[in-house]
Amino acid sequence: MSYRLLSFEKGGVARAGLAVGERVFDAADATGLQRYDGLLAILLDWEVAEPALRQAAQRAQAGLLDQPSTSLEEVRLLAPLPGSTTIFGAGANYQDHVEEMARVLSQPVGLNAKQQGESPFHFVKTGRNALVGPGADVAMPGYSVRVDHEIELAAVIGRAARNVKVEEALAHVAGYTIANDLSAREVGRPLTPQGSPFHYDWITMKCFDGACPLGPWIVPAAQVGDPQRLAMKLWVNGVLMQDSSTDRMIFSVAEQIAWLSTRLTLQPGDLILTGSPAGVGVPHGRFLKAGDTVSLWIERIGEMSHRMVDAVDVSCSIKKN
Repeated sequence: MSYRLLSFEKGGVARAGLAVGERVFDAADATGLQRYDGLLAILLDWEVAEPALRQAAQRAQAGLLDQPSTSLEEVRLLAPLPGSTTIFGAGANYQDHVEEMARVLSQPVGLNAKQQGESPFHFVKTGRNALVGPGADVAMPGYSVRVDHEIELAAVIGRAARNVKVEEALAHVAGYTIANDLSAREVGRPLTPQGSPFHYDWITMKCFDGACPLGPWIVPAAQVGDPQRLAMKLWVNGVLMQDSSTDRMIFSVAEQIAWLSTRLTLQPGDLILTGSPAGVGVPHGRFLKAGDTVSLWIERIGEMSHRMVDAVDVSCSIKKN
């Protein structure tokens, strides 16, 4: 049974939605479980919620779900996860991206981090200010003229994970969605001498308002299958910029989850951005500007778009394309 989980605006508030085909049902009404009014509530109870949602989707497809629904085109989609979400971002995790950057820097490719026996690298991206949904207007940060796009497969945790083995890690994933890890490149430059623990300004580069467009929904892990076999593409104003596959990851989704779980307990609703492939703007000196439309697609998940606007033009509302 195919269904998607989303957040949508209903009566001025965010509600969890169950999308079956082109129809959207209120998840709480569809399951008869009123505690499932938001996606975080669903993820916190994933082992119970998932079969209840699957059963509701089966009834909807058969025309047996006696609940009102709305056309997908008519609902206002929000970011599928709330601002309280913790976002972990993987750095330099695609082989084609590593090779691309080596060419830009006129350096030999050499062995990647995994081949050298190193661990995955992650930074933390803020949620409350950075997360925006599909169709959002994202204001260019006033301090940067080199804002770059980075399409990423985002894994959504559905079961708490602490010290899990690689072979068990994917069992902790509720589903997957699409993220754009927007980055202000020039402000990520070193602030202090090489070797200092404060060498890079990750906050300024990765955490400006709207720096993590997310969506359009969460597809349950069982429907996605192997997360290492997904094609992915990103366009800017209709021009294809990134065209790769998750099979180019250096550290797999499972390896990232397993490693992170040795450092802290991953909680339901946590989001892991698993890295971005070749095709970002840095190698070509092509960066986003106000007026640009960015479209992202990942196989088995779907497509979403957002627009870049000048800081003075942005509003608090999320606009549907």
